[in-house]
Amino acid sequence: MSALAYVLTKRRLPVSGSDVRLSHITARLQELGAHIFSSQNASNLEFFKSRVEEPAPAIVGASLAVAKPLQKSYFTKGDSTLLPQVICSTAINPANPEYRAAIELGCPIFHRSDLLAALIQDYQSIAVAGTHGKTTTSSLISYLLLQAGVDPTIIVGGEVKAWEGNARVGGGKYLVAEADESDGSLVKFSPAIGIITNIELDHPDHYSSLEQVIETFQTFASHCHTLIGSIDCETVRDRLQPNITYSLHRESGADYTVDQVDYRSNGTVARVWEREKILGQLKISLLGTHNLSNALAGIAVGRLLGLGFDVMAEAIASFEGARRRFEKRGQFNDILFIDDYAHHPSEIQVTLAAAKLQASQTSPPQRVVAIFQPHRYSRTLTFLPEFAASFRDADLVIVSDIYSAGEPNLDQISGQQVANLIARHNPNVLYQPTLQAITHFLNDTLVPGDLAIFLGAGNLNQVIPDVMAHQEGIAQERIFGTV
Repeated sequence: MSALAYVLTKRRLPVSGSDVRLSHITARLQELGAHIFSSQNASNLEFFKSRVEEPAPAIVGASLAVAKPLQKSYFTKGDSTLLPQVICSTAINPANPEYRAAIELGCPIFHRSDLLAALIQDYQSIAVAGTHGKTTTSSLISYLLLQAGVDPTIIVGGEVKAWEGNARVGGGKYLVAEADESDGSLVKFSPAIGIITNIELDHPDHYSSLEQVIETFQTFASHCHTLIGSIDCETVRDRLQPNITYSLHRESGADYTVDQVDYRSNGTVARVWEREKILGQLKISLLGTHNLSNALAGIAVGRLLGLGFDVMAEAIASFEGARRRFEKRGQFNDILFIDDYAHHPSEIQVTLAAAKLQASQTSPPQRVVAIFQPHRYSRTLTFLPEFAASFRDADLVIVSDIYSAGEPNLDQISGQQVANLIARHNPNVLYQPTLQAITHFLNDTLVPGDLAIFLGAGNLNQVIPDVMAHQEGIAQERIFGTV
């Protein structure tokens, strides 16, 4: 939502928005001229009754508000005033008071995906879809094009240092967008180039089966002028027909493959092939097989656009990744703190494998301490066996209670149950229900040499600054003595 608001504001459209909590993201929008409400109340709509301006403002209430004149509309209640166009995300509950007030006023209401679909039509767009890897892949492609001088417009789901946020407005003809399947809105997008990284069931709150997920991706694929897909995912390989394919295995017969791969603690080196032609050596600073695959998707896009391999390889070598994707938050008292958005069993497994790789190549090896906050009751219940088996690469696992994301706990599942099941595969697991309990436990448990990795899509990462500050204090006391 904030990325869309940013693009519209940079286009000099009147934008207003609301969020339940102000942040550096809302501050950035305010600096650009957006009007931000610090709560989502019905009274926010009163702001527009006295304003008469062209084009119609759009208020986005739902995690953030955006305004875009998808159409002109006016309402008359006594005086003729301008009716804002409301854009909201699936995160907005129908009982939200601001949303209810907008309906009662008769405001035209659009879903976030309607706005993104309209922007995709404005450009020669590159839309990155897939159950996992969307943010990293779309950010990497965006960075690659930016470094190559293509000057793209960017709308991604994570913040990237290179453009200081999750969006950028460029002067070129390309738009790179992260295309989300979680609520089924993926079917609205018709990009020039579509990328599908993989397909799994990840949102059981919306989909009742993997087959429904596949049907959504098939519809998206049919809307893409050119489809690029990873055939390392059996579902992509067997159920879709990508125009261009990529794989980490030479024997797969994909259009883009690698060999001579060296997975290191500080990144990966591989030789890249374009069909039967060697393009050259690729170095990436991101860890793990999944990130090599993401980089290969970027190579496939760049070659389709006519970019030289050397230009792309140089750009990818300096790509640092997006926030909350194996993000190194700091190192205090010789403890490395990493924040990662992983919240699906497959994501957790590959992320911890990357953490173990990094930890194992220090002397002595680091202890991997995984702190996990399950996300959504529906997802946790659906994937309990898979979650239980995903933590084998952790030396110690701390599980919090489940972050609801607004869901009711119909089956009365708890973080304690998750911890109990993980214990069948990894006995070194403890349950700490609250963020406060986790903070106290980590302050007492972490020791120099640990790699502490925080996993989840909720609010777990809020504890990281306090835990780092505690360890910094211990280190300073050790060096300077108690003052």
